[in-house]
Amino acid sequence: MSRHDPRVSLRDMLDHAREAVALSRGKTRAGLAKEWVLQLALVRLVEIVGEAATRTYPRENRPSIRESHGPI
Repeated sequence: MSRHDPRVSLRDMLDHAREAVALSRGKTRAGLAKEWVLQLALVRLVEIVGEAATRTYPRENRPSIRESHGPI
């Protein structure tokens, strides 16, 4: 597996998050509920941000919640 420059993934995350904000600007919850194509677009943008986050911070490099916050 090739090493990725984390700045590329972070830039992707920022770009797609900004796009999601731009698409949802001026929309209400009720309006969003009526626009299923917009719903699908926003879900996909959030998925892309999550995928970029996974590339940037692989699971083995993240602390577990139990380690970070004590016993649950």
